[in-house]
Amino acid sequence: MTRVFSGVKPTGHLTLGNYLGAIRRWVDVDQRQSDALFCVVDLHALTVDHDPARVRRLSRQAATLLLAAGLDPELCTVFVQSHVDEHARLSYVMECVATDGEMRRMVQYKEKAARERERGGSVRLSLLTYPVLMAADILAYGTDEVPVGDDQTQHVELTRDLAVRFNQRYGHTFVVPRATRPGVAARVMNLQEPTSKMGKSDDSGPGIVYLLDEPEVVRKKVMRAVTDSGAEIVYDREARPGVANLLEILAACGGGNPEDLSGVYESYGTLKKDTAEAVVELLRPVQERHKELCADPAYVEGVLRDGAEKAREMAKPMVDSAYRAIGLLPA
Repeated sequence: MTRVFSGVKPTGHLTLGNYLGAIRRWVDVDQRQSDALFCVVDLHALTVDHDPARVRRLSRQAATLLLAAGLDPELCTVFVQSHVDEHARLSYVMECVATDGEMRRMVQYKEKAARERERGGSVRLSLLTYPVLMAADILAYGTDEVPVGDDQTQHVELTRDLAVRFNQRYGHTFVVPRATRPGVAARVMNLQEPTSKMGKSDDSGPGIVYLLDEPEVVRKKVMRAVTDSGAEIVYDREARPGVANLLEILAACGGGNPEDLSGVYESYGTLKKDTAEAVVELLRPVQERHKELCADPAYVEGVLRDGAEKAREMAKPMVDSAYRAIGLLPA
């Protein structure tokens, strides 16, 4: 079977964008058609200033929500990154293959470093090197496919480059993975800033629908969503980003097509109301299951423990092979 790997970073509460852009596909497609691993990548959360207790809390919440959304430990492997030492072991080896120039060309690093410099500060070294850790996450499992959004495609391309370079220098060791992208709502945008992604670590709360938002909170956020000038409802990502975002969310919730839906509505109010109700109904079973899992923390802990053990069994032979190939003595 095709092996799939993907993960979520516990830097904020999971959002509607995370669900529609990634998690739902993991549940409906990837875990059923692939040998799939899904990981809470907590080591990546350490690349910026953070509260340790919050990282632990969000890591547990993210894992619980992944299970609540429908990931089944009988069908896939769910675990926490830091519970599997092979990620860090392989990351250093891949740092010895990557170049400084490659790291500094990463768009996310350039953007975050520039913002920090404007404030008179500097970023952590781990922010520069974390794409290599991401490459190690993927390569350790012989991954064939990595389902990602547009903002992570560059990192998968780096992973491919590093795998090819390692194989050419030290002998064939790694599978060269490929990025796969979901269709509609692959990139859900902020309701208040529809040209920006709905990011879980964003500060603009009114524009972000979180998976655990109460129904009335969801309705209020969607009804206050920014639209565009002009009364006609047209699906145009460039010229009408606000309306396009609502149409894409509605389409993704109901399995429709945003262009077709644009011809159904004559007012922003009706579009917003229907979108809000569609989101509330989409999130209802996830929230109900989340409450059940929170009442049984031992179950979640057991899933993560078993998942980490299974992940270690898969990753260790690959990482040991990379160590031998690059010239390290076996233990």
